[in-house]
Formats: sequence, C-alpha cells, structure tokens
Amino acid sequence: GGRMKEGEGLRQRRLQQSRVVADESRDVDTKHVSAYSGKVFRITLTTLVVTLVVPLLTAALLLQSPINPQPFSYKEPPLLVGPLEANDKLRQAECLWEGQLYGPESIAHLGDVIFTGTADGQIVKISDGNIHSVARIGKLPCGMREDEPTCGRPLGLRVGPNGTLFVADAYYGLFEVNPVTGEVKMLVSAQEVIQGKRMAFVNDLSITQNGRKIYFTDSSSKWQRRDHKYLVIEGTADGRLMEYDTVTKQVEVLMDDLRFANGVQLSPAEDYVLVSETTLARIRRYHISGLRKGGQDIFFDNLPGLPDNIRPSSSGGYWVGMATLRQNPGFSVMDFLAPRPWLKNLIFKLFSQEMAMKFVPTYGLVLELNEDGSVRRSFHDPHGVVVSAVSEASEHGGYLYLGSYSSPALCRLDLNQL
Repeated sequence: GGRMKEGEGLRQRRLQQSRVVADESRDVDTKHVSAYSGKVFRITLTTLVVTLVVPLLTAALLLQSPINPQPFSYKEPPLLVGPLEANDKLRQAECLWEGQLYGPESIAHLGDVIFTGTADGQIVKISDGNIHSVARIGKLPCGMREDEPTCGRPLGLRVGPNGTLFVADAYYGLFEVNPVTGEVKMLVSAQEVIQGKRMAFVNDLSITQNGRKIYFTDSSSKWQRRDHKYLVIEGTADGRLMEYDTVTKQVEVLMDDLRFANGVQLSPAEDYVLVSETTLARIRRYHISGLRKGGQDIFFDNLPGLPDNIRPSSSGGYWVGMATLRQNPGFSVMDFLAPRPWLKNLIFKLFSQEMAMKFVPTYGLVLELNEDGSVRRSFHDPHGVVVSAVSEASEHGGYLYLGSYSSPALCRLDLNQL
C-alpha cells in the first residue's frame, strides 16, 4: 500500500511543476501583450492630444470667437407627457410643390389663394395649384449667403383688411404689396434709426382688424437673419417689439432687450400681443388695451423647444411652430450650452454655424395653445422624417399649412384626419 501512495505523490508533484511552468510562460505572454497594449494606448493618447487638444488650445488662444456669449440658464425642459406626448401626427402631412419653392417661412391666405415668401427673395402666390411670382423686394442675384442682404428675405406675411399683403422682409423692413399688380410700397425701412438703433433682422408682424396698426418684431440690431444661429447661441438681448401706425406713420418701441424677438400675434379681442422670445424658449405678452395697457408678462414659460411664429387657431387659441426641440428625457444641447459661454466660444471658433447645427437633432413640432396659455395638443415628427424646423403653422379651411425656412416644399396637415 505504501508504494502506491509514493507513486501518486510523485505524479502529483510533477503535475504541479508543469502547471507552474505553464503559468509562468502565460505571465510572460500577458506581460508582452500588456506592454504592447500600453504602448498602443500611449501612442493613441498622444496622437489624440496632438490632433485634438493642441488645435483646440491653439484655437482657444489664437482664434477670435465670432460671438460674445452671455451666460443664462433654462428651467428643466418640460417632460413630453400629457398633451405634449410625442406622436407622429406631423408625418401625415402631404408635401406639395416639392422642389418648386424653397423655404416658405410664413403663409397667408386670401380665399383659396396661398401667399408665401421664399428663400430666393420672392413673394409668390399659389392659385389653382400653380406658383406665380408676385413681387421681389430686393434684387438679384440670390441663392448665396453673401447675396442675402441685397436679395432680401421675406419672412412674416399677412393679408390686410383691404386684401393687400403686408410683409416683413428681414433685410429691407416693412412693406405693403399689391397681390394683383405686384406693386411694392415701403412702410418702414430697416435703415431707419428707431430709438438709436437700426433694425438688422425684421421678422414677423400682426395687423389689427381695422388695418390701423401693425405690430412687428426686429429680432436683433446686431445679427442679421443669415446669422440667426449666432443670435441664439450668443443669447443677445437686443430684440424689440414695435408698433407702426399706418395713419401717423410713426413707429413706437413697446418692448426692448428681448432675446430673439420672433413671432407676433394679436389676441382675438386685440387686447394684447404675443411675442416669441425664441432664445429663452418662452412667449411674452404685451397688453395694448384695457386696465393692463402697457403692462407685460409671460404668456408661456419654458416651452419644450424654441418657438418661431404664432398664428391664431380656430379653437380660439394659438398655433406655435417650433424650430427645435429641448429633449427631456434626453440631452438638450441648448440647455447644456446656455450657462457655458467658454464652450460656446470654443465651438464657434472651430465650426461654422452650419457645422455646429449638426449637433442639434432635427425634430418637427407644432403646439396648439389654449387662450389661457395651456397646451391643448401637439403634433410631432420625431427625427424630422417628413417635417422639421417648423417656422409657422397657419390654419386655413381645415388644413394646417406648415412653414419652414429650410423646406423645399410646402407641407399641409389635414386637421380632420387627426
């Protein structure tokens, strides 16, 4: 019995030795691998530092930032629940005249005729399904960024009580246009100095039912429309709401220091005017008659995105086109950047406005607000598959016409199908 045990002991000892040897050689292998991967890691890191950090630092130190951002902050964006809950109703929109008109920013209706202003500086009318040019406020050439100030860019568009068109051209000012003859009459020139400032970015307008007064916005006296992304990111507070009296020809400033004054809409009773303050994701209200005349307050604070034009809805409330979404849950670029001017400076030292916008997800969103400022309903197109960056939602004859400053078509939603 003793010999058997001895033999087993030897065998076990041999097994243990060979195991130790194998372990050691495995250690050597691992050392090689880890030394190698360490080297790779160091090289990768060095390369990253050299290719990313060095240019970043150089940019940070040497390049001029095109903007001078002011820190501000938002409240946490509202959750997309209840009447704000995401859906894909905007995807039911039909897009018409694809490729025949570009950037229909604002839409007006006269009977069955549709009017809109396009990116090539024209005011066009669509009747019987055909597009006709009505007028051009600026002059050719058009199409390039550097042409825009002379080409002009018709934005807000309304039909007045006598059937003429009223147009806010971003570069030229406020105009009345005869839709039949195409005759253009200047009401307020953007070159006019109003309370010490010229208008760099005339945006939207709303007209009283009797046609006497026109309420309009100048988004900024510093940034032009072609630099509207700088205006948002910088947080410039030089937007204004103004009142033009068609009889006395006088302009009065009602509100100043707005961060991107945008869409304008008179209330149905004409006792107040709503103004989108785009950068701050809210809608301001200015009282023009009654006990609160001259007073102002916030009609809707903390919208789920950045508001553009406001138009009346048949329910007695308002349609608000939303340029972008502030995601919640999720990551909102706008909210993240707002309190970090240094980061904004860095981004715009390195990227053009167009490149920087690639970081903002595309999304289609229209809100219908009740007259008391609560949300009635919302139409969405997540990822902007059919409709994105809605500049205006204009209701007419059971349809919601969707403006967009970058769309190559005019889309409309059948409200009776929803």
